[in-house]
Amino acid sequence: MSDSKVTFEKGNVALAKAAVAAGCRYYFGYPITPQSDIPEYLSGVLPRVGGQFVQAESEVASINMLLGAGATGKRAMTSSSSPGISLKQEGISYMAGSEVPGVIVNVQRSGPGLGGIAPSQGDYFQATRGGGHGDYRVIVLAPASVQEMYDLTVLAFDLADTYRTPVMVLADAMIGMMKEPLEEWVPQSPEPSKDDWAATGAAGRPGRRIKSLYLGDGELAEHNWKLAQKYERIRREETRVQTELPEGCELAVVAFGSAARIAKSAVDRLNDEGRRVGYVRPITLWPFPDEAIRRVAEQGVPLLTVELNTGQMVEDVRLAVEGRAPVHFAGYPPGYLPSPDDIYDEIVRRLPAGEEAA
Repeated sequence: MSDSKVTFEKGNVALAKAAVAAGCRYYFGYPITPQSDIPEYLSGVLPRVGGQFVQAESEVASINMLLGAGATGKRAMTSSSSPGISLKQEGISYMAGSEVPGVIVNVQRSGPGLGGIAPSQGDYFQATRGGGHGDYRVIVLAPASVQEMYDLTVLAFDLADTYRTPVMVLADAMIGMMKEPLEEWVPQSPEPSKDDWAATGAAGRPGRRIKSLYLGDGELAEHNWKLAQKYERIRREETRVQTELPEGCELAVVAFGSAARIAKSAVDRLNDEGRRVGYVRPITLWPFPDEAIRRVAEQGVPLLTVELNTGQMVEDVRLAVEGRAPVHFAGYPPGYLPSPDDIYDEIVRRLPAGEEAA
C-alpha cells in the first residue's frame, strides 16, 4: 500500500475508485438503482485514464462484454442491482465455464421480482450458489463499510486473475449509499501473468480457444473435476472471516454486510454491560467460513444469525454447526431496517436464562 490519502466518500464511489486503482480499464453496465453511482463515476474517469466506459443496451450485453474483455486478459468490471444480476447469470456461468476472470458488483435491492430499492440481503442464495446453470462457484465478498467497498474490490480483481474466475462484490443500498472516511491506496502487487492463456492474437504462436462447450466423450466431466479442484483450493486459501469470541461466551451473533455493522453495535453494548456476546462476520460468503463457525459451536455456544431477509445464510450456519449448538434466526426483510436496539433486544431474548451481568 502506498500513496494513500483520506477522503470522505460514498460506498458506491469508493468501490468505483478501487476498480480504477486496481487497474480496471473496461466497464460495461446498464443503469439501475441503487448502484448507479458506480457507472456515473466511471463514465467520467475511465476515458481520462485510457479506459473505456460502455453503457450497453442491456444487462445481458454487459455481462457478455465482460466475458469478451476478460478473455483478452484485461481487468474489467460490470455492476448492477438484483434484477439486473439475474439477467447476467447466464453470462456468469459462461465465464466460470470458460475460466475467464472478471469482477461483478451487486448492490442489492429488494425482491423477488422488481421489489424495491430498500437495503436488502435477499440475493445471498443467488450469489453463493453460483446463480446460473452448471457445476460452478463464484467467489463472493461482502463489504461492511465504505473502506471495505474499496479494499475488497481491489482484492476481487486479484482473486479473479489468480484463479481465472468471476468474483462478485455483494453490497446493498445501505453500504452503497452511505458516506464514511475512506483511505484510498494504490495496490503495488503486479497483476498475475496471463501470457499462457489470454486471447491476445496468435501472431508468432499457436492459436488459443477459450470456451465452455465440451462435447467429446468425458471432456466435460474432466473439465468439471478440474474446476472442482480449483474451488477446493479457493476454499482452503481464500476463506475470510472476522471472529470476536470473549471468554465464557454466552451467545455469538453471525451476520454479514450492513446487518453485521448494525449487529456489532448491539454486541458491543451488551459486552459493555458485562454480558459475553461473540461476533462472527463472514467476509467471504463463498467460500463460507464453515470451520470458524464450527469451532464456535463445538464450545457449545448458541448462535444467532441476523440477516436482512427471511432466512438464507442461516441455512449455511446450520450446516456448519451440524447440531452441535442451537442456531437462532432474526430476519428483517426489506421495508424495515432494524436499529441496534432491535438487535439488542433480540440478543437479550436469546441469551441463556438466569445469566446475570458481571
